Amino acid sequence: MSDNKDARPQGPGSDEEIRLPVDEHVEEEVWENGKKVRAKGVYLLPNLITTGALFSGFYAIVAGMGGKFEAAAIAIFAAMILDGLDGRVARLTDTQSAFGVQYDSLSDMVSFGLAPALVVFSWGLAPLGKLGWAAAFLYAACAALRLARFNTQVDTVDKGVFIGLASPTAAAIVASMVWAGHETDVGTGLAIVAALVTAAAGLLMVSNFHYTSFKKLDFKGRVPFVMMLAIILVFSLVTIDPPRVLLVIAIIYTFSGPAMWGWKFVAERRSAHAAAAQMLDDEGDAAEGDSKPKADGEHDPESKP
Repeated sequence: MSDNKDARPQGPGSDEEIRLPVDEHVEEEVWENGKKVRAKGVYLLPNLITTGALFSGFYAIVAGMGGKFEAAAIAIFAAMILDGLDGRVARLTDTQSAFGVQYDSLSDMVSFGLAPALVVFSWGLAPLGKLGWAAAFLYAACAALRLARFNTQVDTVDKGVFIGLASPTAAAIVASMVWAGHETDVGTGLAIVAALVTAAAGLLMVSNFHYTSFKKLDFKGRVPFVMMLAIILVFSLVTIDPPRVLLVIAIIYTFSGPAMWGWKFVAERRSAHAAAAQMLDDEGDAAEGDSKPKADGEHDPESKP
């Protein structure tokens, strides 16, 4: 028998703490009162809203596979509303975290990347065969690229603009198109149009067009009275025919990026032509002044008397 009183039982977990089957999440850097600390767990409220958005996207996929295209489109719009709420709630309650940012991005990929692509494929792209699933995959891949680019540029890009069409807006175009035509028999012509719209929405997500993000709107400040009338008018129009009105709004916003780019391009070209013309005029005036004959009594200062 050993006389070593300090001997300890050897076994799994004897020298380390017992862990749960699911490890506790530890946030590496959380700011509290101006200091960096390590915190365990995740914030409940914003991540609960993000989970609701993720569930809406998942339900849209299931509904689309079951032929319930109207319900699938509405679920995508519900995900858009929840996606807009989670970030604002996190900022208002000071519950922002790196975990929440990554969770929100993964939820966006399901709700605004995979869900619209699979729903529109089930609705109108399947008759096109390989062309149909190629258009759907292009949209999903562009959504993934757009979200990855956004995550890497979030700290370096002006928050007042989006570089490329935001994934919720691209999803709104596809979902409202499906919603508006959920009772329509999709033929080859409509299927081709749907494929072109889906591919265009995907490509605009990875473009360099700048779109207003509306993140700098001050919801706590005062606005003109006519602004409230405009908001009421928009809600009234949406209630008349939700899918088509939402489709028109999404299309207008989508074209705002290329339109602003074209306006700036034309303005810069005009400014460049005006500057070049002014330079030519200045050079012409200078040459004309040198060619004029000198009046009597005028002498070249460098010439000798």
